[in-house]
Amino acid sequence: MKISFVGKGGSGKTTLAGLFARHLAALPAPLLAIDADINQHLAVALGASDEEAVMLPALGDHLADIKEHLRGDNPRISSAATMVKTTPPGGGSRLLTVAGPNPVYDALVREVGGVRLAVTGPFATADLGVACYHSKVGAVELMLNHLVDGPGEYVVVDMTAGADSFASGLFTRFDATFLVCEPTVRSVGVYRQYVGHARDFGVRVHVVGNKVDDESDVAFLREHVGDDLLTWIGRSAYVKAAERGEVRPVDALEPANRRALEVLRETADAAPKDWATYTRQAVEFHLRNANAWANDKVGEDLARQVDPAFVLGPDPLVRAAR
Repeated sequence: MKISFVGKGGSGKTTLAGLFARHLAALPAPLLAIDADINQHLAVALGASDEEAVMLPALGDHLADIKEHLRGDNPRISSAATMVKTTPPGGGSRLLTVAGPNPVYDALVREVGGVRLAVTGPFATADLGVACYHSKVGAVELMLNHLVDGPGEYVVVDMTAGADSFASGLFTRFDATFLVCEPTVRSVGVYRQYVGHARDFGVRVHVVGNKVDDESDVAFLREHVGDDLLTWIGRSAYVKAAERGEVRPVDALEPANRRALEVLRETADAAPKDWATYTRQAVEFHLRNANAWANDKVGEDLARQVDPAFVLGPDPLVRAAR
């Protein structure tokens, strides 16, 4: 399953994404974690020092290599340079699996705290005034468009905070979206904004309460998010330590909070897998981007990259492996 963590900045989104990734890794389960947040804190949440985190290779710095690999010998794509963040796979494209191996993972995925992690890279000083962060996150969208995950396999993505996720079609690339929400008016406001956009595209949002002290906090969340409230994480010494950079063994988490993580896993596992819809939405957003800006930028009609006979899923993966 492909899983995203979203929410207001400061809600504990990255802390919970890291905690959930470590929970899955301890099962153990095939897992790939991706930091797609502009703040790039997931590596630290998994146990890396600040110095180690900044040394991780960045997907955004190797976008050309990622495109060249994914392009394969797809005849509809004239060159890797004509690929944009929304380019969908087709006959001849190279597809990714969760476990790999492949040259992209070899170059750009590193193990941090027992979790295989890829990072988009920070918004650098050289980018100021000349680029937007979504150009870096485009590497994640491309990879997810070409990734086939099987039963019991997980991709966990820490998304950028707030409604910035809607600047591309990346928000549709997940089987389960967990919105981390504090029992505050501001956090609930982000929930309303996010869910209002997501439901237009059939994206189901599950709310995970965080920093919950007592039943009044739960009641507040239920009042404002209703049945979308899936579970919650209570105030804990474990999470407080994690937010201060002290990563303890995952089995030291309080039993009630460990159960909440298991509810997240069970919910993701129960989500329907609809490869036809997944492929259709990728094509829809590609055509939107092509007409809005990409055709002019590349100098080609990028609608020609769409393979109408191709549906991403296990069967195309078998053909690609051959």
